[in-house]
Amino acid sequence: MTSLHPNDVASVKDIHPDNLPEARHEHYSTALNKLVDETDTTEGGTHDISKTILTPGHTVHSHPWLGKYIPGLERFASKHHVGNFVVVRETREQFFESMPIYARLGMHLLFCGKLESALVKTKIVEDQLREQSIKEGVVFDSLASVASIPSFIETYSLEIGELLVQDIKAGYKKLKHGVRPVQNADNPRTFCSAADCRLTVFENITDACKFWVKGRQFTFPELLAPSAGVETHLDVPHVSVFENASLAIFRLAPADYHRFHSPADVIVGDVVDVEGQYYTVNPQAVNEPGFDVFTANRRSILYLTHELTGRPIAFVAIGALLVGSIHFTVKKGDKVKKGEELGYFAYGGSTVITVFPERMIKFDGDLVEASKEPIETLMKVWDMLCHRSQYKLQPT
Repeated sequence: MTSLHPNDVASVKDIHPDNLPEARHEHYSTALNKLVDETDTTEGGTHDISKTILTPGHTVHSHPWLGKYIPGLERFASKHHVGNFVVVRETREQFFESMPIYARLGMHLLFCGKLESALVKTKIVEDQLREQSIKEGVVFDSLASVASIPSFIETYSLEIGELLVQDIKAGYKKLKHGVRPVQNADNPRTFCSAADCRLTVFENITDACKFWVKGRQFTFPELLAPSAGVETHLDVPHVSVFENASLAIFRLAPADYHRFHSPADVIVGDVVDVEGQYYTVNPQAVNEPGFDVFTANRRSILYLTHELTGRPIAFVAIGALLVGSIHFTVKKGDKVKKGEELGYFAYGGSTVITVFPERMIKFDGDLVEASKEPIETLMKVWDMLCHRSQYKLQPT
């Protein structure tokens, strides 16, 4: 990951129109297109991902050409950092994670410049983000992208000992079998992390909106889009089942292992696909008052039945800027053990939200308190969300 010690972070700035007062919409738009083009080595691009979409935020001031496209960027980047603080669960130490340049440009397109206040609700920005996301998915799906792997590993200081080398293509590599045991695998009353991620958990949606998600439309009916399931005649639970539900938000950064796994022993149900946008899921966008990310973005909702209780879990895989596609590797009727794979993202930073019915799960206290601070907790797939359920689990 591209992280900095807090002592090395002198000044942190959120994305704001005043950051780069001379920059206009066309500057950000051209720069994003150019960065995506540079990842396509079949068209003259580079294998050095540190000079393309994944340029770490704290190195922008030394980028060889980006400053030529965005007036004032080099000067601003040399003085300030843009990103998010994350806490390490085991030590409670915080570190600063730089925002990759593509997420930063996506947010500038939405919130900054001279035209963006009028563009957010139009197709201009949305169409560009969708077009570039799909284009990047094609690039990283190609065999040519394999040549960028050494640069990717170096830029993000990846530990590859856990990975199956033959599957390190783009962001959806696999882990070697047995390198990370599922914690409390034999205890059906516990739940595990669905992904390598930065995690927030909330016992109800009121807390989620109070401390973290600031969109106007963040409700379970909006997130789960029940009309989409009805229109396709799928067998999905009524949204009222998730009234007063708890939720866990797993944010996957670009360098993360991009496969996601079941948090419990489950039976696989139907998938509801919801069309939408390709906004960045970076916390600065999620925390932006009035701006809807999770309920606006394209997403696929996999319904699971919790084997112990017979109750439903909604597993919401959310697309994002430069995430071209969501793939499930299970099918309806499959029985999946806690920690087993459900699917993967291709490619980019993305998010999974799991929605648990009321009184199914009691999140560990350290995760709840960190989320109320609010700060994300760095987690590995198969780490525990709930070491010992304090609720009496009864089949319904």
